[in-house]
Amino acid sequence: MSDVFQLCSGDKIPAVGLGIWKIDVDQTASVVRDAIDVGYRHIDSACDYGNEIQAGEGISNAISAGLVTREDLWVTSKLWNTFHRPEHVRPALEKSLQDLGLDYLDLYHIHFPISLAYVAPEKRYPPGWFFDPDADEPAMKEDLVPIIETWQAMVELKKAGLIRNLGVCNFGVSLIRDLIASSPEKPSVLQVELHPYLTQEKLLRFCAEQDIHVTGFSSLGAQSYFSIGMAEESESVIDRAETKSIAEAVGRTPAQVVMRWAVQRGTSIVPKTTKKQRLIENLSLFDFELSEEQMKTISGLNQNHRFNDPGSFGEKAFNTFYPIYE
Repeated sequence: MSDVFQLCSGDKIPAVGLGIWKIDVDQTASVVRDAIDVGYRHIDSACDYGNEIQAGEGISNAISAGLVTREDLWVTSKLWNTFHRPEHVRPALEKSLQDLGLDYLDLYHIHFPISLAYVAPEKRYPPGWFFDPDADEPAMKEDLVPIIETWQAMVELKKAGLIRNLGVCNFGVSLIRDLIASSPEKPSVLQVELHPYLTQEKLLRFCAEQDIHVTGFSSLGAQSYFSIGMAEESESVIDRAETKSIAEAVGRTPAQVVMRWAVQRGTSIVPKTTKKQRLIENLSLFDFELSEEQMKTISGLNQNHRFNDPGSFGEKAFNTFYPIYE
């Protein structure tokens, strides 16, 4: 199979990218440059990750060294929750472009279907989830903005040549269907949590019918959440006997098996790592194949278990109950 997927726009998104969520700022530039050096062409960033300046340094270093041209790369970023008002969309994009050192993005997502009160960048950037972290009882502060208003502001930026493709993250079928009904410009890409414990079969089928490509984040499931206390070691899908057995059969690591399962389903992935050897391993998914039976075994691990759920972490971490998937 190819190492790219074609979008409804005609553009081709790499099947494997580097996700930079939770990469420390002092490591980001070198990791991004290393990733490009070993063959990565997709860098998946976001305002909220707090390391776009350093990611931009890594991209600039790679281009200056002659490893790639800008046109060789696919760079994704995401509009944060506090910038959903139409008048804030362009300044938010321009801030990400400035930090990344770029003239345009290949893909710009609405990060969550969550609209929070505006926080000026000069006051705090990235804004985070709290409206006022120094308040006696800090919490999220909602500012209800219709998704179509945010979306139309993004469409205008695509027309202006600042964005090549528009996408949404953490949306479900109903929201996507409403967006398609409300705008002639549909999302090129949906990015959602996707792994063997959360296979999202119906969502994937709907997107396939609508010609919307799906990118999965947290491809290894619990692994992404150990460091922030949102998952237990016992919830690791790569430690399952089924995963290990398939890995032994195909001569790969359990992590490679899980990631191969994802791309073989037709979804791109954006795993995060800071280790060069892991960068190489995560990219080495296209010289082996899983059998139909092995694919079924991994899909059969599904528990509809979501690790990244604002309905859970919102209350625990930000004193605000904010379900979006129910």
